[in-house]
Amino acid sequence: MNDIGQMLYGVATWLVPLVIAIVFHEVAHGRVAKHFGDMTASNAGRLSFNPIRHIDPIGTVALPMVLALSGAPVFGWAKPVPVNFMRLRNPRLHMMLVALAGPMMNMLLASVALLAMAGMITAFRGTDHQPAIGFALSNLGNFLTINVMLAVFNMIPLPPFDGGHIMEGLLPRGLARHYGKLRQYGMLLAILLIVVVPFATGYNPLAWLIWPPVQAIIGLFNQFLAQFV
Repeated sequence: MNDIGQMLYGVATWLVPLVIAIVFHEVAHGRVAKHFGDMTASNAGRLSFNPIRHIDPIGTVALPMVLALSGAPVFGWAKPVPVNFMRLRNPRLHMMLVALAGPMMNMLLASVALLAMAGMITAFRGTDHQPAIGFALSNLGNFLTINVMLAVFNMIPLPPFDGGHIMEGLLPRGLARHYGKLRQYGMLLAILLIVVVPFATGYNPLAWLIWPPVQAIIGLFNQFLAQFV
């Protein structure tokens, strides 16, 4: 495979799984919000699994493609599903459950990918793997990794991450009000963590935060998968 072919293969086996993972993550937020009384996402047409409705040109396409081509860990984001927490029947509790729905969906998808890989390895054990089988296994492996990374990444307890909403719900009401004010600086915090600090210092705080739990979870999945090899 030539260099261009390798690049296209890398993009295909990372970008497609990422888009699926992100879309399911956002739809999970919207569906749980609807279940608890907020129809905002539903009325905006954001409960669809059509990726066009969720794609952010930078976070879903440009950044992941650059990362895939450079060989760096691939992650990204979609347009956030709109949720009006005050329309939830129990705003404080249901806000946490809506936030948790996205990471939990990603862990569910990672588990599905794990079972699919185990099934394919078992079905094709002792046979020559065709290119299509290798491509499918690569996609499933990347899909598993991406979903675990998204689940952990979004549990960072700072706005605008899902973990920030969960932290806000767990804090005493007085502290929660002050903590919630960080939300207006959420995108700035995200840019600082993702871009500015690593570029300026060479130190990546996100890697320090998310890689240990990501590696631990994937290690457990690999132990399960080793039984089928």
